[in-house]
Amino acid sequence: MQRLKDKVAIITGGAGGMGHVAAKTFTEEGACVVLADRDADKLQAVVKEVSAGGAKVIGVAADLTSQADREKIFEEAVKAFGKVDILINNAGWGCKLPFLETDEASFDRSIELNVKATYYMTQLACKQMIKQGTGGKIVSTSSTAALQGERNGSIYAGSKSAIIAMSKAIALEVGEYGINVNVVCPGFTRTDNNGHIPSAIDDNFLGITPTKRINVAQDIVNGYLFLVSEEARQITAQVLPIDGGFSGTRAMQAAQNASMMVK
Repeated sequence: MQRLKDKVAIITGGAGGMGHVAAKTFTEEGACVVLADRDADKLQAVVKEVSAGGAKVIGVAADLTSQADREKIFEEAVKAFGKVDILINNAGWGCKLPFLETDEASFDRSIELNVKATYYMTQLACKQMIKQGTGGKIVSTSSTAALQGERNGSIYAGSKSAIIAMSKAIALEVGEYGINVNVVCPGFTRTDNNGHIPSAIDDNFLGITPTKRINVAQDIVNGYLFLVSEEARQITAQVLPIDGGFSGTRAMQAAQNASMMVK
C-alpha cells in the first residue's frame, strides 16, 4: 500500500543529498512532489530522473532566503497539484568555524537559511493547509549538534537548536487545525554532497556509534516518511534523532573533538 497516495509534498533542498532521495521515496509511496532548490540545472536533472518512471514531480528554482521565492514555491505547487499536504524543510547550511573566528556574514547566512527560511516556509505551509481545511504534516531538519553542541559549530548548532524550539512552539498553535509539526535530527550522514570529507571521519564515528553503521540519506528519509504518514497522526512537537545511538553515548564529545576539526 502506498502510504502517501494522492498527497502533495514540498521538499526543499531537492537537488541533491537527502532531498533527492526523499523525492524518489515519496513518489514511490504515491505522492506528487514539488522540489525546490537554488541550483536550477541540478534540480532539473533530478526532476528528469525521478519523473522518468511516470512519477508526478516538478522543480521550482528558488532562493529560500527570499520571501518572494518562498511564496513562489507554494504558488507553483498549488498551480500544478491543487494543494499542499506535506512540507519537508530539508534545505540547510553548515559551517565549521571556531567561535572566536566566527564572522558576521557567516552568522547571518546561517540564520537566514537555517532559521528564517524554515520559519517562513512553515508559516506559508500552515496558512495553505488551514485554507484547505484538511490538515497536514511538516517536518524540519535539525541536527544532533543542536542536542549537545558541536566543536567549531556554534552558529550551526545554535541555528539548528532554533529549529527545534520554534517547531515545538508552532506545533502547539496549529495542532487544532490538524497540522503536525516535528523535527528530525540527523547525525553524521554520508550523502552525495559531502564526499569530500575524509573517510577517516567514518572510522571515528563508527568507533562510538552503538549500531556500528554510518547514516546514509535513506535513513533520514525513512524518518521523514514515518512522520508524514498516517501512522504518525498523534505525533507532534517531537524531535527524532537518527544517528544510530551516537547522541546517547558518553564518548560523543570526544569524537566530535577528534573529527570536527575538519573544516
